[in-house]
Amino acid sequence: MESALVKCPYTPAALKALESFSVEVENIELIAHSENVTFRVSVCGSDSDYVLRLHRPGYNSIEELNSERMWTRALSEAGVIVQDSLETYDGAHYALVDIPGVGEQRYAGMTTWHEGMPLREFLDTCRDASERRRVFYRFGEIAAAFHNQATRWQAPPGFSRRRLDVDGLLGEDPFWGRFWEHPELTETEQGRLLRARAMVCASLTAYGETPKNFSLIHADFTPDNIIYDGDDLTVIDFDDAAYGWHMYDIASALIECRFDPGFEEVQAALLEGYCECRSLAMQDLEMLPDFLLVRGMAIIGWFHQRPEHAGAAYFDKFKHWVVEECKRRER
Repeated sequence: MESALVKCPYTPAALKALESFSVEVENIELIAHSENVTFRVSVCGSDSDYVLRLHRPGYNSIEELNSERMWTRALSEAGVIVQDSLETYDGAHYALVDIPGVGEQRYAGMTTWHEGMPLREFLDTCRDASERRRVFYRFGEIAAAFHNQATRWQAPPGFSRRRLDVDGLLGEDPFWGRFWEHPELTETEQGRLLRARAMVCASLTAYGETPKNFSLIHADFTPDNIIYDGDDLTVIDFDDAAYGWHMYDIASALIECRFDPGFEEVQAALLEGYCECRSLAMQDLEMLPDFLLVRGMAIIGWFHQRPEHAGAAYFDKFKHWVVEECKRRER
């Protein structure tokens, strides 16, 4: 198990966590070290690998983590392809482990590994417009399947996930941070964001929350959280799953392509695939620009909470777009 010796302070905790699951480990490989720490686990006598994730402390409670498992299981039972989870020896979804030398504890959970590449890698290399449209049409179908299941499903007692409603997205303390206070915004830019925020708050309030437009959502349909295997797509990472608007889910997928030359075609393909499986009213479609802006504001808020990422070109791109969009709305 040589790769288990990778120089990462979380490796001992990962190995300790694996003792709680019914697997005979052959190899463990660190694949992501950000807020969550993720390992790929190979097991003896099996062609299928697993993902072991050490969840960031303080982000989701154990009740919220357990609720994530309840929903992904229900999605799977409804025919949506998601990662299956592996229970501990005592039937729990997660094991709590100490992180040596760091002074923290993290919940560790295991899910099945899906072969393929993050959709972002595919989009960065694929220049075939028809294939890009096919992929986004398929993703629209998958997003609709998520929302169809969520609107029909009765969450069990004890189910707990946050709400990304007007307050959760744009209130005084939005979940992804007070985006209008980012230090790289000028006073003029801050004013524009605050005025646009007030307009969008009014728009979302008028739009309202109904069973047709608001339910459990993934809330982070970025290309990093979609695995492309050449034939189909699998959605991963339910860390941000919440109660929210369906159009916010769609915006979280589309905004990553906002700067691509073929954005309009990609957007049309995704919406066409979605509407093949779930209808959208004209009001829903008219709200998409607002939700794209809200998602852009959330990205600024995310960076505001994480100053260690200062100077990222990704941030500069979205900041400029959000400011220009706010300016456009003042005309």
